[in-house]
Amino acid sequence: MPFQQIFDVENLLALVTFSLGWAIYSFAVDGTALSSHGLSRRMNSQREIWMWTMLKRDLRMIDTAIMTGLQQGTGFFASACIFAIGGCFALIGAADHIASVVTDLPLEGNFDRALLETKLLGLVTIFIFAFFKFGWAYRLFNYCTILIGAVPMAREAEADQDAAERAVRRAIRMNQIAARHFNSGLRAIFFGMAYLGWFLGPKVLMVTTTIVILILARRQFFSEANDCLAPDSEEPR
Repeated sequence: MPFQQIFDVENLLALVTFSLGWAIYSFAVDGTALSSHGLSRRMNSQREIWMWTMLKRDLRMIDTAIMTGLQQGTGFFASACIFAIGGCFALIGAADHIASVVTDLPLEGNFDRALLETKLLGLVTIFIFAFFKFGWAYRLFNYCTILIGAVPMAREAEADQDAAERAVRRAIRMNQIAARHFNSGLRAIFFGMAYLGWFLGPKVLMVTTTIVILILARRQFFSEANDCLAPDSEEPR
């Protein structure tokens, strides 16, 4: 079926709003000066402090425990994405039944099978994107554990301080890159929740997209978690 027969103007506008909202929010959080006041950037600073502190101690069980926790959390979300993808494909097989159920709801819009299948394929795409982000983050956290193992012990670091500092910087950078991909995957899941609003209509999608952006922005910039990482010169809210 031709593209223009599946999407009317309202659905196309809703999809563009969703895509632009996701892209603009991601750019604001990761690629602008505003990000320096966000939770993710401040946690990156704490990751750096963690690695420099690790260099000063010989017993690093706590560091390996932290890395294990990071990997387990990333692996959990990657597995959840696999189940979500499988569930979406199962729903595609029941598209006719779902379309009939949605049509009975007091909502306006086109709920034919072709449009519903297209929406479900879009949801699959979102979860595939999230899976690849989590899978890559898991691999990078694994690499980070190797880089941590390559950092000299405290006594050995004193003999070659430059080499020790280079090893720490590599571990810091790898950990921060892994965290960025993990955050990107988690953000995809949140926007996937907003995407579900499209199944109730294009107007609902625009509303749920706005709500998710506001929630994520609040947690990123105005939450208690962000306040507790603020510099000492900043007053907690």
